[in-house]
Amino acid sequence: MANLAKSNVPQFAMDVYQNEFLPEGGREVNAIVTVTATGGGTIGSGAPHTYAQGNGPSAAVAIMVDCSGSMDYPPTKMRNARDATAAAIDTLRDGTHFAVIDGTHVAKEVYPGGGRLAVADPATREQAKQALRRLTAGGGTAIGTWLRLADRLLSSADVAIRHGILLTDGRNEHESPEALRAALDECAGRFTCDARGVGTDWEVKEVTGIASALLGTADIVADPAHLAADFTRMMETTMGKEVADVALRVWTPVGTTIRFVKQVAPSVEELTDRRTEAGPRAGDYPTGSWGDESRDYHLCVEVPAASLGQEMLAARVSLVVPQADGSVQNLGAQGLVRAVWTDDMAASTSINPQVAHYTGQAELAQAIQQGLDLRKAGDIDGATAKLGRAVQLASASGNADTAKLLAKVVDVVDAATGTVRLKTKVAEADEMTLETRSTKTVRVKK
Repeated sequence: MANLAKSNVPQFAMDVYQNEFLPEGGREVNAIVTVTATGGGTIGSGAPHTYAQGNGPSAAVAIMVDCSGSMDYPPTKMRNARDATAAAIDTLRDGTHFAVIDGTHVAKEVYPGGGRLAVADPATREQAKQALRRLTAGGGTAIGTWLRLADRLLSSADVAIRHGILLTDGRNEHESPEALRAALDECAGRFTCDARGVGTDWEVKEVTGIASALLGTADIVADPAHLAADFTRMMETTMGKEVADVALRVWTPVGTTIRFVKQVAPSVEELTDRRTEAGPRAGDYPTGSWGDESRDYHLCVEVPAASLGQEMLAARVSLVVPQADGSVQNLGAQGLVRAVWTDDMAASTSINPQVAHYTGQAELAQAIQQGLDLRKAGDIDGATAKLGRAVQLASASGNADTAKLLAKVVDVVDAATGTVRLKTKVAEADEMTLETRSTKTVRVKK
């Protein structure tokens, strides 16, 4: 668990955006909770990896590289994977524990071996890069075995941050979906993991499912030549993490029901089903590791009906870090969600701009995923309707990146009305990029 007694730990702040006014009989309360961490000393792009040992948080990283037979097609793919892993190793700060895993239908330790982790310094970085020569393509794909080995290695270190980077180029064909799900269930909460699909022969829902379960990021690297830059960025972000296992604790009064809790920026991530009970009427929702960053969460609660003029605290939100002994450390940030019943129609029918924006961003992500599924199923009319709605939402919310990705899959006739035509020919990489990045959102304009 994270040791928070460090001078460079971020300071957390919380802001709540909501319209607290409800009409007579109103029961649904929505709020956007913005959590911001500052002052943690995050390493930015191009920053050196050589923190003085002990100045940053203790961390352990496992890099899992797909070495299945398909990584030989084209032959440059395996070379790019080795180069990317070397770039990630170069980005490790001194004192970081690390290991490299060869992933096929089984998982093998490439470096350092012996069921242990190396500690990054100039000598071990060089040894690890030499060991990458042993990464050759051949065999199948069973990602659950890679994750379990990573978990065993990472759990051997007494560190604050445990993180995995997983690269695959194919489908998880040599174990059942149930086996992968079981592995993810075992690893959830034990380490975070970023997952990357290289090329276009992998399954988007597998890769995004891994990242989602382990509170990491997912993305496509369509051109293997871009792997090194992507791995470097991922490792820089990991090296900037300062606090692990942060949970959003939500307390609600008697008679109040939590309808959902979801992260809505920088991406949409459903957290409702990940709740763990934390005492009377309180539950914890995992958010993973934090450095210098800001994220937004959408909380929706159902409150008991009340009379006009009454008001109540609908929810209290705080940030905690669970400790090994069962206690928690409170990070000091707190937000209150209120409900006030009024007969002022203008007040009770106004939609808070932050709530409206992120409701649209969540609908945008869902519309893209449903539209692409319908397209694959051959339902042209259904796909056109859903992707048209996605274009409309992306345009209205200013999500320019998603709008550009949509324009590679549909011809946009009128963005404002969502009038589109499906393109007859779509590059597989473009469709997979849209699907993989469909949950990425833009922040509301304050």
